[in-house]
Amino acid sequence: MTVTDPSAPARVLVYASLFPSPAAPGAGLFIRERMFRVAQRLPLAVVAPQAWSPVDALIRRWRPGFRAPAPRFERMDGIEVHRPRFVSLPGVLKRADGWLMARCTEATVRRVAAGLRATVIDAHFGYPDGVAAVRIGRRLGLPVVLSLRGSKDQRLLGTACEPALREALAGAARLIAVSESLVREVGAPLGQPAQRFTVVGNGVDLARFAPAPRAEARARLGLSPDAPVIISVGNRVPGKGFQRLLPVVARLRRRFPDLVCLIVGGGADQGDLGPALAAQAAALGIADAVRLCGRQTPEALRWHYAAADVFALATAYEGWANVFLEAMAVGLPVISTAVGGNAEVVSSPQLGTLVPFWDDAAFEAALEDALTRAWSREAILGHAAANGWEARVEQLVQLFSRVSADRPARGESTGKST
Repeated sequence: MTVTDPSAPARVLVYASLFPSPAAPGAGLFIRERMFRVAQRLPLAVVAPQAWSPVDALIRRWRPGFRAPAPRFERMDGIEVHRPRFVSLPGVLKRADGWLMARCTEATVRRVAAGLRATVIDAHFGYPDGVAAVRIGRRLGLPVVLSLRGSKDQRLLGTACEPALREALAGAARLIAVSESLVREVGAPLGQPAQRFTVVGNGVDLARFAPAPRAEARARLGLSPDAPVIISVGNRVPGKGFQRLLPVVARLRRRFPDLVCLIVGGGADQGDLGPALAAQAAALGIADAVRLCGRQTPEALRWHYAAADVFALATAYEGWANVFLEAMAVGLPVISTAVGGNAEVVSSPQLGTLVPFWDDAAFEAALEDALTRAWSREAILGHAAANGWEARVEQLVQLFSRVSADRPARGESTGKST
């Protein structure tokens, strides 16, 4: 028994605590990029729960970016974004985040869902968002489509949060993973068969990230026209591996004395390695070679990519690294680690090289080869072009529409595959 006209469009309530705000403009950009494109096809609103505790202000005295307060409501590109707070106590009590997020945000979800006449909840990350969304969806009679996205899901296996994560995946109407690796490495260990998943990788904005004249890009950044340039992009947190990259850069300077390494990105809730990276570069004698460029707008980031010869990321884990496709869309080969979904993005030797994690000698050899090899720019650009957003959005629209049309009447179970 259904409660909607199957021909009616799905109406999507996005539920994601990681979402851009004026206080944290880089947070969850990949979620906004995906779902705001879906919003061009389907009615959509966003509920972005914000973690809060009475000690947050004290923590911000030595970690200024920690849980930066964001507006409770705003319109972004005409789309409503609601940010209810939920109590989240740092440390061991974070195992209660799923329950607390559900309790603290249900009233907002209920109100927004009623105004939108929502037919489906689109939740991002399994814990705590997916846990909360499934519990709220069950109470509201709304099916939940739950997306697994990367290390935030993978690192919870074997922790006290795993039982709640298992429950959330089992209770979702349908599961999305951004890579096949997440289906194998997270979905299967949590008891979910592959057929419950739809794999929808992130796309790349080909209008925003496109080739640009290297000479102009280097002039903008004050770089030598002839210097070899490596670029690495991501949040300045340990998992992205900038601290692993710098010793490799130091050794490569013996062969490439003018080598420059651009590190683009800022801190996150987990902290900011920026000061430590500056100190590390000085200790290695490469302070003049390493530029900590901070966080950049997508428009400015394009010029940083265009100034470089190769993209490198010494990452510990990725579900689907958006930055790989961004770099490729500007024409750069990618050197990274063979972890997570990286091989699904860097899927051919024509596009770059992946090395075992963590083999610094192999990473150095791959970067040295990349800086001297004649790459097929056409092959790299062609791969990026094949990974634009259009096909991804169509997949999502069809999935939300099927789940919405099949949603059970209030009180029925929503934990079935479609």
